[in-house]
Amino acid sequence: MNYPTGTSTAVQLPEGDVVTLLLEQHTRIRSLFGEVTAARGEERKHAFDELRALLAIHEAAEELVVRPVAKKTAGQQEADARNAEEKEASAVLKKLEGMDVSSPEFEATLAEFEQAVGDHAAHEEREEFPAIVAECSVDQRQSMGTRLRRAERLAPSHPHPGAAGSPAALKLTGPFAAMMDKARDAIGR
Repeated sequence: MNYPTGTSTAVQLPEGDVVTLLLEQHTRIRSLFGEVTAARGEERKHAFDELRALLAIHEAAEELVVRPVAKKTAGQQEADARNAEEKEASAVLKKLEGMDVSSPEFEATLAEFEQAVGDHAAHEEREEFPAIVAECSVDQRQSMGTRLRRAERLAPSHPHPGAAGSPAALKLTGPFAAMMDKARDAIGR
């Protein structure tokens, strides 16, 4: 399937459509990678914290809302591959979170991670999203968009590799982990 990616497709779909929301987030994630790379010092840490939180929340919500539908529309193998990538990404994100943002190791790991996240998003945009648009009604996608937003409010804002890639584990640990993440953020780690 030839499917345009990014905000151009999001503009063609109704507001609140799950694919619209995800494409907009993919665009923001790509932008944040650029901000982290360009920034230095405290600005870099702030930009990375924003990127880390968005990625953690975005991936958790995708696993809970999109993957079950993608299994039916794009196939089990496709959904499993995306979940495996998200599990791996969570581990790398956790590693990055523990690094000094001004270190050369952080920069090298971030560059590799950006490529992996970009490849992951491209797979979703080429395989999962077109299948969802083709096989789900506008009302179904709107409902998924509503559920995605709800899941994002309950999702952890830090990586939790033990739950990543497993919607069942995420359902069990996600709300508690989210509560702990918010407390940790509030007290400034």
